[in-house]
Amino acid sequence: MNNINNLEEYIVNLCDKARAASYNLAQSSLTQRNNALKILSDKLQESENIKKINENNNKDMEYAKGKISEVMLDRLKLNESRIKSIAEALIKMTALPDPLNKGDNWVQPSGLSIKRIKVPLGVVGMIYESRPNVTVDAAALCIKSGNSVILRGGKEAINSNIILADLIRQSLGEAGLDSDCIQLIEDTTRESANILMKQHGKVDVLIPRGGASLIQSVAENSRIPVIETGVGVCHIYVDYDADFDIAANIILRSKFRASVCNAVETVLVSEKIYKDFLPVMKKRLDELNTEIRGCEKTLEVLSDAIPATDEDYHTEYNDFIVSVKVIAEVSEAIAHINKYNTKHSETIITNDMKNAKEFQSKVDAVAVYVNVSPRFTDGEEFGFGAEIGISTSKLHARGPVGLNELTTVKYLIDGDNLVR
Repeated sequence: MNNINNLEEYIVNLCDKARAASYNLAQSSLTQRNNALKILSDKLQESENIKKINENNNKDMEYAKGKISEVMLDRLKLNESRIKSIAEALIKMTALPDPLNKGDNWVQPSGLSIKRIKVPLGVVGMIYESRPNVTVDAAALCIKSGNSVILRGGKEAINSNIILADLIRQSLGEAGLDSDCIQLIEDTTRESANILMKQHGKVDVLIPRGGASLIQSVAENSRIPVIETGVGVCHIYVDYDADFDIAANIILRSKFRASVCNAVETVLVSEKIYKDFLPVMKKRLDELNTEIRGCEKTLEVLSDAIPATDEDYHTEYNDFIVSVKVIAEVSEAIAHINKYNTKHSETIITNDMKNAKEFQSKVDAVAVYVNVSPRFTDGEEFGFGAEIGISTSKLHARGPVGLNELTTVKYLIDGDNLVR
């Protein structure tokens, strides 16, 4: 696959197979699609398959040690408990309604009888980094919504992805569906991603999932429409009347899994309370050995904090680090968030409902919370079931990208020999 012509031919061939399979999958019954997910759930829990998954995942873990952070290494790991959770999530997905063929209809004065129905997008491309569970999540969501999917994961997870993709394809075949609707690009060089991004006309939409550099690269270079997901510079603003213990606990729990896109990265604190609140917050964050990078007023109170730069306020750390800034009032917090955030998830902790409403009204983000951790921005928590990622785009899909967001519309028009 080192020869560019061969690599391009290989990827084009995968895209063509996925396109051909997509038409059959779009016509399949809900029962067939759910059956494929049930078969896959069973396969993931078979002892022999668990052993194979663990063996391949251990190869990935060994390769990745020293190349990625401990936090990201944990995301790469698949143990029996995590595999079981993935299998259980598949069964939950089978209980979700069919996203296809729903619609509405009306008759125009001209006599046109119009029906608008939900149909699959067609072929979805996924470029993602070192979380092998995304392989199953993305494939399952695409199967349920009638889409073919081309998966291009990162080099750290390639052995895990190969065994998982093989089990998915087996399950499709046993359910009477075309296994070619799932394709895994086994080449993990940057060139394979670049070639996939050029497959306009063969791939209908591209979804990147990973760090800021990956998403930026796809958004800037893709010839295929992109649903941007993943990057989360999320804020928590602690207002002047917040309960200290509640606020500190929400901040702690919002950093508990530092590598996820809805973890808190920046804490903003009202200047009316910062001298008393910051020590309370630090005590809780010390439970996670969290590094604090702060403004001048933060450093006055927390002597071991590191001076924050402007770049810190732009940064998704994916680590146990938070930046802190003391803010005069809610309007300044809103201005800071709208300048530095990635339109993901933002929280105010307050008992002042006027401030709460102003915050929710003026902050530009997918999800704006009052007295709730931003960690709740999640497909399952929203009642959508699983999601392929959190979209920060404003066109087509915004927020958790679940089954409904993997569909588009089709118009069916009938008439009695009408002409115009």
